Amino acid sequence: MRPLFRPALVNDPYGDPALFVDCLFERRALLFDLGNILALPPRKILRITDVFVSHAHMDHFMGFDWLLRIGLGRDRTVSLFGPAGFVAQVEHKLAAYTWNLVTSYETDFTVLATELLPGGTARRAAFHCREAFRRRHDEDFCIPDGIIHDSPLFRVHAAILDHGTPCLGYLLEEKRHVNIWKDRLDELGLPVGPWLRELKQAILRDEPEDAPFRAWWREGEHIRSQMRPLGDFKNRLAHIVSGERIGYVTDIAFHEDNVRRLDALLRGADRLFIETCFLDEDAARAKEKRHLTARQAGWIAARVHARQVIPFHISPLYRGREDALRAELATAFRSSGGAS
Repeated sequence: MRPLFRPALVNDPYGDPALFVDCLFERRALLFDLGNILALPPRKILRITDVFVSHAHMDHFMGFDWLLRIGLGRDRTVSLFGPAGFVAQVEHKLAAYTWNLVTSYETDFTVLATELLPGGTARRAAFHCREAFRRRHDEDFCIPDGIIHDSPLFRVHAAILDHGTPCLGYLLEEKRHVNIWKDRLDELGLPVGPWLRELKQAILRDEPEDAPFRAWWREGEHIRSQMRPLGDFKNRLAHIVSGERIGYVTDIAFHEDNVRRLDALLRGADRLFIETCFLDEDAARAKEKRHLTARQAGWIAARVHARQVIPFHISPLYRGREDALRAELATAFRSSGGAS
């Protein structure tokens, strides 16, 4: 199965948190947290359509200015999500600049900011470049089952966690995944090509099975095609399976309420990106700072039955000791029942 998501940490494990998730076949990308993103080339930043911020501490949000700088002058919209108070924080960021010349721009770069509130509700506002990024269109709405973002191919769940301030944990979930049986493709005499992506998207959109669908491909300078009902291609070629689930958790205190919320959010995640800020020998310091130790992170990963755990956000105190944190994480994960 070729996954839809290609996640990669922007910085090394000691750097600012930022997880870039390229959505293959979608011409878009997602970003979890918005610390220093200078390592991302502009072409990747311009793929970003949605940013999911855990909280607005500087090392998780300072990259907003660079995201804004790259986006200005382009006719596109970027959606940002964060915890309570986040809309006002975006508003204040934008208000820190002088925008007296942007009303004449031909393009209208737009920021949509959403904050998740307790009780299953959220608040959203829009900031348009051509309106000098003044706050507009405030609306409150419900968030069913913690689903903060929903698209045809994936959804993002969020949970409010405690870091001494509200901090969001996230689960990125591919709704379904369509595999194509290569041998059956050969039986029908059909080649691989861009049309298969179109077929997968039509299936995932649940288009009617009796709708006509065109398979097409190039042979030299000619375009060949074959028309069949969508259901015929679907039943002959496609194998539909559950999609991939990727968790992202950082900057949380280790206590039962957080663990309970994480269990509900992350259970069965295929990959879990989780902070491993301290070694367990410094658990008292971790508690004071409301961060996790590597041992605690490994225990949480096993508790939620994650298949794979990826550490990040390591304190600079441990430069040169990364192997020790990774070993502590892995040991706790395995000994608590996690996958090897």
